[in-house]
Amino acid sequence: MTETRIDRRFKACADAGRPALVTFITAGDPDLETSHAILNALPAAGADVIELGMPFSDPMAEGIPIQLANQRALAAGHTMDMTLDMVRTFRKQDQDTPIILMGYYNPIYVRDPKKFVQVAKDAGVDGFIIVDVPAEADDEFCIPALEAGLNFIRLATPTTDDKRLPAVLANTSGFVYYVSVTGITGAQIADTGRVTAAVNRIKGHTDLPVAVGFGVKTADQAADIGKDADGVVVGSVLVNAVKDSLDADGKATDKTVQAVADVVADLASGCARARAS
Repeated sequence: MTETRIDRRFKACADAGRPALVTFITAGDPDLETSHAILNALPAAGADVIELGMPFSDPMAEGIPIQLANQRALAAGHTMDMTLDMVRTFRKQDQDTPIILMGYYNPIYVRDPKKFVQVAKDAGVDGFIIVDVPAEADDEFCIPALEAGLNFIRLATPTTDDKRLPAVLANTSGFVYYVSVTGITGAQIADTGRVTAAVNRIKGHTDLPVAVGFGVKTADQAADIGKDADGVVVGSVLVNAVKDSLDADGKATDKTVQAVADVVADLASGCARARAS
């Protein structure tokens, strides 16, 4: 497939001598207007790649913070059409920052996967992370996405051994997302030495960048992980920043957008010094 925004961004970060900062937010959290503002603020704060979570009622791989973010978005009436509109609006001001839709297959399946691929591409989406579509079902969604020129990023975990890894990597593009712990999002990050060994093992099977996530919360952790990983993925710490900024009624305040931007800027500083001599 031809070079994508994701490919170009990881290359640019590598040329700059640092890992890419991959940031996750839930679309529509805590409401559409505020979520738009957060999305627009991410690149200037230091986000290199944006994962935009598609709200879903049963996010089975998520910890409490992202589950609550999904609930807030759905309670505010967020829909898939709104998520796609967020991307369209973002693209009017930013043609360079990659956006990945992340979530579960059910909301895509009910819309017709092949049609959804084209609608997402037209909106300005660059790729997908769909956590509950296994490699054995690549013809369902992965292959149509690749044929449309969009990246399909798959997850590798501590339990993905060398026998399973080739199947995981077969149609993966953009980057490999290494889940650093066995469990749900927001868990405590694994031992850095083990993560480094896992990253190097995966790199022995692919030329794709390897990004590490699940549990990264601080600039120091980002710096440690980013010494060897090509990207650092953060999510729960950002949705927690949203939650902690809300008022007593769970509504956005004038501090919400800046609270997220401040966390992103801090994490970006960790990535910037990850490989400093």
